[in-house]
Amino acid sequence: ESLGRGLRTCYRYLNQTSRSFAAVIQALDGELRHAVCIFYLVLRALDTVEDDMTISLEVKVPMLHKFHTYLYQPEWKYMESKEKDRQVLEDFPTISMEFRNLSKVYQDVISDICHKMGVGMAEFLENKVDSLEEWDKYCHYVAGLVGIGLSRLFSASELEDPIVGQDTELANSMGLFLQKTNIIRDYLEDQQSGREFWPREVWSRYAKKLSDLAKPENIDMAVQCLNELITNALHHVPDVLTYLSRLKNQSVFNFCAIPQVMAIATLAACYNNQQVFKGVVKIRKGQAVTLMMDATNIQAVKAIMYQYVEEIYQKIPSTDPSSNKTQQIISSIRALSLPNSSMASRHHYSPIYLSCAMLLAALSWQYLSTISKATEDYVQAGEN
Repeated sequence: ESLGRGLRTCYRYLNQTSRSFAAVIQALDGELRHAVCIFYLVLRALDTVEDDMTISLEVKVPMLHKFHTYLYQPEWKYMESKEKDRQVLEDFPTISMEFRNLSKVYQDVISDICHKMGVGMAEFLENKVDSLEEWDKYCHYVAGLVGIGLSRLFSASELEDPIVGQDTELANSMGLFLQKTNIIRDYLEDQQSGREFWPREVWSRYAKKLSDLAKPENIDMAVQCLNELITNALHHVPDVLTYLSRLKNQSVFNFCAIPQVMAIATLAACYNNQQVFKGVVKIRKGQAVTLMMDATNIQAVKAIMYQYVEEIYQKIPSTDPSSNKTQQIISSIRALSLPNSSMASRHHYSPIYLSCAMLLAALSWQYLSTISKATEDYVQAGEN
């Protein structure tokens, strides 16, 4: 009720376009909450342009390059999108107005990241991801830059130390771990939509075409390819743990930690799992709520990481070509996780804290379910 009309509209768009991040963004402290909300919506609008296959490259490429300039054009909007999240383009004047109402330190970060991301997206519109180096580069453009931008916002708010925003390598790893997890999990959905994000350098060792991995006769090779990519993604976990260990503000820690523990749980569910090539692999809602409740401090997160890499370790096939590399990175994560001390901190909560956490989780789930139902015209049931 204390928010102005424009900000209320922005938070409504946030809830319509992101069931995953809406709750954690709205739990952030102070003015950082508004900055991250606007940052999300700006990037959602940019991403909607990139995803819209009805926009010709002649129109799309210049739009992506210039998108950051639209933040300072009060009347700019785009009414021709066919994407489900098109409302963020159709009512971009409301979003850009609230962007201009932010402190300049936040504006500069958001505009800079939007510019760099638009250029990167345009670069990969016509180029498929070939090498692992290009895979990292693509993930940097679409997710690593988000991690870097968020980290700079955290530091700008003074809720976190300057080093959080300055160490771009760790912030980039935070984004890459999430993006690679999404790309790995979404193999079949992307294939059905005509998109390919798995790096040719890896999949070409297992099939002539990426789409061949979905054929039943190729399932053994497909799973080996899957395991190799998961092993690659796991190499970001040490950076994730180092990054999280630097955070001081509880709301920022929760915001950063929850997606990371969801990602490791998702990778554990996908590892050596043929279902990735046959349907959808998701973690259970109850499991997700437990992770949200538990991931409140660095020792708890280390314990969660340890639990899921152990789950992966137990599933490593002795005949898998990547088995040695998988075991090596898991050994490195084990050494960082220190399970003997961390498991205790994960499970020993005071009764009142546990009650509050249970209530928060229940209310969050009820809230997200209500939002989902009320906005089904905008958010399709299959959105992750």
